[in-house]
Amino acid sequence: MEVCYQLPVLPLDRQVPKHVLSRRGAISFSSSSSLFRGSDPRKLSQRRGAISYDSSDQTALYIRMLDVRIRSRLGFEPERRSPPYPCVDFRILHSRPDSSGSTSTRNIRRLLSFQRYLHSSPLYRGVPAQNPLHILDDDYTGQAKCMLEKVGSWKFDIFLFDRLTNGNSLITLTFHLINHYGLIQLFQLDMVKLRRFLVMVQEDYHSQNPYHNAVHAADVTQAMYCYLQEPKLSKSLTSCDILLGLLAAATHDLDHPGVNQPFLIKTNHYLAALYNNTSVLENHHWRSAVGLLRESGLLSHLPAEDRLNMEKQLGSLILATDISRQNEYLSQFRTHLNKQDLCLGNAGHRHFVLQMALKCADICNPCRPWDLSKQWSKKVTEEFFHQGDVEKKLRLEVSQLCDRQSDSVANIQIGFMTFVVEPLFAEWARFCDTRLSHTMLDHLEQNRTRWRRVLQEQACSEEEPGRHAKDGARKPLPQGSSES
Repeated sequence: MEVCYQLPVLPLDRQVPKHVLSRRGAISFSSSSSLFRGSDPRKLSQRRGAISYDSSDQTALYIRMLDVRIRSRLGFEPERRSPPYPCVDFRILHSRPDSSGSTSTRNIRRLLSFQRYLHSSPLYRGVPAQNPLHILDDDYTGQAKCMLEKVGSWKFDIFLFDRLTNGNSLITLTFHLINHYGLIQLFQLDMVKLRRFLVMVQEDYHSQNPYHNAVHAADVTQAMYCYLQEPKLSKSLTSCDILLGLLAAATHDLDHPGVNQPFLIKTNHYLAALYNNTSVLENHHWRSAVGLLRESGLLSHLPAEDRLNMEKQLGSLILATDISRQNEYLSQFRTHLNKQDLCLGNAGHRHFVLQMALKCADICNPCRPWDLSKQWSKKVTEEFFHQGDVEKKLRLEVSQLCDRQSDSVANIQIGFMTFVVEPLFAEWARFCDTRLSHTMLDHLEQNRTRWRRVLQEQACSEEEPGRHAKDGARKPLPQGSSES
């Protein structure tokens, strides 16, 4: 059953390709890669550190975070070396002691459920189904289905939706939106391959991460749909733009390790070396997404030129989410708005607007209603603090915003809202000038006010014990009373 769990996307009657056997290791190769010819996959999977590849065939290679536990189960022994810092297994960085067994069982059950459903489906027998959504699991009914009828609402509760879909919010939501736009028929997508791709995407998000997990990806995808519905975008975007926008939103943080780029750089992580310390995580998310597209064969029926062009544009969208380049994109957006020269009939301008939409979707949590925004704020801060704890154990300098002793949720959120979120969403509202864009700004201000109130309450609570202590020192205790 362990092997089935590691290969949940392969038909049971097909031989397992060698490049899939090694996909859970540090390196995964396309079967067409020049590196793969004549090589033993066990040897390939052991190459954790020094990575060499043919510069003319870089697109055939994509990197995955190393899971020592899984590789050891399959017989792949990790390379033994002495790193400058203790080895950090990112997949268990935020894990809980009792979580691994239940997760494995749940995923195996989901796999077997899907296999049974395929064999009983008219689609499997070659008869086209009347409703493509029938391919989804049986739990795609009832309340979850009712929620999808309001998927364009800015109050959409992704946490509730994730519970109603049994932890499959990213798969269910993305499949629904792709079908909603008619992209399955338009691009002649194989629904089994689409489902397979989405399952792999969801599984490659680390559920142990408090924030950068599949639920966050589903939330960004839902926000992206809200932006695609804005009049200026809905009237001008092509079907290819919409498909790329949804795929980019679903995969924009794929295989995120739960730590930021500076952490990878100062621990000499192989990904930092591979991408020259530049947009390390975003490059990894993009390459991982391309790898899954090729592994699933979702776009294999398209002409090679179109497929490569889509992969390139997908990378351009995901790379735009690099927060270190925020001012660069914001300055360019502001210049366009000042000159009023954005022409959405121009493919380049449409792509740029799509980049800005994805950037907004990625950091829109402070613009959600308070109940949702507060949950996200606590989750992202918890992930920051986890990184800070690891840095302290490794005796590294603690990254900014990652010290639980000196930072707080309220402080972090107020600064983030003021210096990052507000400037971006103010320009987005200037571009769209719709009810939604102004509603987001209203939520932003209300949430910032509430965090300031939390900060004041914390300050008052810290002052109270000191004042009571002084009062107690001045006033003698009544006779017969005692301190306890």
